[in-house]
Amino acid sequence: MIKKTMQPEVLEAVVIRFVGDSGDGMQLTGTQFSDTSAMFGNDVATFPNFPSEIRAPQGSLYGVSGFQVHIGSVEISTPGDEVDLLVAMNPAGLKTNLYAVKPGQTIIVDIDAFNKKNLQKALYETNPLEDGSLQNYRVIEVSISSLTKEALKGVEGLDNKSITRSKNMFALGMVYWMYHRSTEYTIAFFEKKFAAKPELIESNTKALNAGYYYAETLELIPSSYSISPAKMPSGTYRIISGNTATAWGFLAAAEKSGIELFLGSYPITPATDILHELVKHKHFGVKAFQAEDEIAGITSAIGASFAGDLAITTTSGPGLSLKAEALGLAMMIELPLVVVNVQRGGPSTGLPTKTEQSDLMQAMYGRNGDSPVIVIAASTPADCFFYAYQASKLALEHMTPVILLTDGYIANGSEPWKIKRVSEMPEIKNNKVTEVVENWHPYNRDEKTLARNWAIPGTKGLEHRIGGLEKDKITGNVSYVPENHEYMTRIRAEKIKRVQNYIPDLLTEYADSGDLLVVGWGGTYGSLHSAVQKLNSQGFGNIGYAHFNYINPLPKNTEEVLSKFKRIIVCELNNGQFVHVLRMNFGHLNFLQFNKIQGLPFGNTELINKFKQLLS
Repeated sequence: MIKKTMQPEVLEAVVIRFVGDSGDGMQLTGTQFSDTSAMFGNDVATFPNFPSEIRAPQGSLYGVSGFQVHIGSVEISTPGDEVDLLVAMNPAGLKTNLYAVKPGQTIIVDIDAFNKKNLQKALYETNPLEDGSLQNYRVIEVSISSLTKEALKGVEGLDNKSITRSKNMFALGMVYWMYHRSTEYTIAFFEKKFAAKPELIESNTKALNAGYYYAETLELIPSSYSISPAKMPSGTYRIISGNTATAWGFLAAAEKSGIELFLGSYPITPATDILHELVKHKHFGVKAFQAEDEIAGITSAIGASFAGDLAITTTSGPGLSLKAEALGLAMMIELPLVVVNVQRGGPSTGLPTKTEQSDLMQAMYGRNGDSPVIVIAASTPADCFFYAYQASKLALEHMTPVILLTDGYIANGSEPWKIKRVSEMPEIKNNKVTEVVENWHPYNRDEKTLARNWAIPGTKGLEHRIGGLEKDKITGNVSYVPENHEYMTRIRAEKIKRVQNYIPDLLTEYADSGDLLVVGWGGTYGSLHSAVQKLNSQGFGNIGYAHFNYINPLPKNTEEVLSKFKRIIVCELNNGQFVHVLRMNFGHLNFLQFNKIQGLPFGNTELINKFKQLLS
């Protein structure tokens, strides 16, 4: 329990970053601090950042693994720009992350790791703890490794490696004391996770408490800090990652529609956690198939859709390339299918553990022939739930594939999510035909949506052919009639266009008209929203913000909204893909662009400076 030895200083928000080697447990440390803060009632946003190598060379600059968490008593939309506390477990972690720490703020370092060998690996010519280069920061030097070993003396069943690996919990204990957090949630986590290994429960608990009480006695930390619970709408919350939210959105859609869920997927970073999560829910009727490759993943899903399931397949950019031909098949035969693309840095293998928005053009046009599909994008970790649900709804109701775009930033990031009841979710209809109807044909269409019938194989009297060859507009039989091919090409495109009638209008925040409209799409929402919000609080009332979640088709009122602003700046984590889509549709408008391609999300400071420059 927390000892109230002094009155803590009250803060509105704080940004903390844990960094170290990829084997130092920084992801677990950050996750535990995030979960504890969420349990306390703080608003939370996180940003895990780790190398793509399974175990990068120890002590190397490119092997640094980090976890940033932003907690507050106010609305938290981003993991934060400038860091208030950096916990660096080695010199490489300090060197690669010092740029983010505000002058005057706190750095905790494990001085046991600042030996000659590690300093050389981090390309330090002199020890930064001794050469005066850190004089603008409050540096707390702690022998974390040594103190952890001392605290775990006498714990039976532990080898030296296990003892050393517990040092992250010592560091976490120190941070818990500094920010007035309870250790009880993390101890409960140990008891559940290591139920079969009591020695690990004991060692991690002892290390955590040792760090906590060490910080309490450390004179360099004059006081602890308190962040009050955030004011949120009433309800039951849990902290959730984007990938988990995506998986749960599909579960909710399957439950609401009454159709069993099938996932055909091949593991790929950063989408694999969706597969891992859905595998856990066989009791909900989930059929999860880990295929031998990306092509088998999507074709198995197409087969499941043909058989009447809500079918999904998950991937990232390289996998979407491999799925392109089969995706064209699903579009051609007009079957419901959801393809989740968790975008990462590209091209090729690129930056598999970093974020980017560079797959938009591939999602829009990356198939042969005229083959439009619905493309939507999630904005935050929590709303991945809604857009997974919405992707399922659109696929089932319009009998066409839907590509759902997320990205590594929101897929691995987490935030509080208000748990939904399936009964609260929108209705999901489908076009299944279960009884023989007079003059039935597989390509009879709904007059409003143009969605075709969905007849399940084996239903007597509803036998029909499908395939990749062009088909007759009514019977579905193979047709080489030129006029029929043109008709089918146009009707499939018109079906996607009519989806505009079933998606919400585009809305603007802060201003309906003015000098500047900031435009974003997908996972950039938090950064752009908070930047425009700050400018409005500073008196810049002539700047608005519009965020796109529906990319193809665009909302019906898009042109009307955009035309009310003198200038439009489109901000993307790519070289300018969505701005090209807008220019193709609304070429008479003047679009500016602001792009970042560093494997990192936008920072508030860089956005605010850019927008101020344009407004001035």
